[in-house]
Amino acid sequence: MRVVFMGTPDFAVPCLEKLIEYGCEVVGVFTQPDKPVGRKRIITPPAVKVCALEHGIDVYQPEKMRDGTALEIINGLKPDLIVVVAYGKILPKEILESAPLGCINIHGSLLPKLRGAAPIQWSVINGDEYSGVTSMMMNEGLDTGDMLVERKVKIDFTETSGELYDRLSFVGAEVLEETLKKLEDGTLVRIPQNDEESTYAPLLSKEISNIDWNESALDVYNKIRGLNPWPVAVTYIDGIKYKVYESEYVENVNGQPGEIVENKKKLLIACGDGNGVSIKTIQPDGKKQMDIVSFLAGNKLETGKIIG
Repeated sequence: MRVVFMGTPDFAVPCLEKLIEYGCEVVGVFTQPDKPVGRKRIITPPAVKVCALEHGIDVYQPEKMRDGTALEIINGLKPDLIVVVAYGKILPKEILESAPLGCINIHGSLLPKLRGAAPIQWSVINGDEYSGVTSMMMNEGLDTGDMLVERKVKIDFTETSGELYDRLSFVGAEVLEETLKKLEDGTLVRIPQNDEESTYAPLLSKEISNIDWNESALDVYNKIRGLNPWPVAVTYIDGIKYKVYESEYVENVNGQPGEIVENKKKLLIACGDGNGVSIKTIQPDGKKQMDIVSFLAGNKLETGKIIG
């Protein structure tokens, strides 16, 4: 089977490797252009490009998908199937219909829940008990195509979105393999999505990072782990911004929302529902990330102080 693969981040790499392992002829890989990364803005290739080149596969990085250039390349490659995993670009109808077997997407949620760009992160932020991966036939809508194969995964209560992201990347490869097998033996069943059950998972941004201590402790706790590793939850103490990477949910905490209740070897903050959050890993603005014991050893924070 001749396959064109489209993907960009490390989440997509296990799926590309699965296609190669499965015996597909990956005739080309499309990925986002190289971008500057880090404080030094070093131009860095996407993880999928690195993987493709290691396997000797031709890589294409078009800036646009609607000017006909990408379609011309795909038509020249003559794929039987296109597989898309976290590519990051919207595909026009002519590309979706360019391969005889269609265009299959591997999406990091249990569709129709959490359609959109950041389903894994929002599943943690929302405090969902389960996440998963769904393969679907792509159409012109936003993750609205017919579902093919689904794999359900329980989210650990202490799991960050980064940890879940890594786990689901390998689940995605398993879902892709099952989808390919069913496609080949003719047992693949297309299940239309129920739009009335759909929810949306928009792109994350730094604008949603601020912790509101008036919220329930569980909501604050889920936000902290859901925004780890990016963009990271933040709070303010005496006007200084602090990133909060890791915390612990604590029941029965008496105090006003945002009040420091305990400051001896732990930084326990009261929330708006009578429970609290104990900050475990913190990063002062412009400084290194540190565990809370080390932070408190060099920073005196009085109990009763309101933060945020």
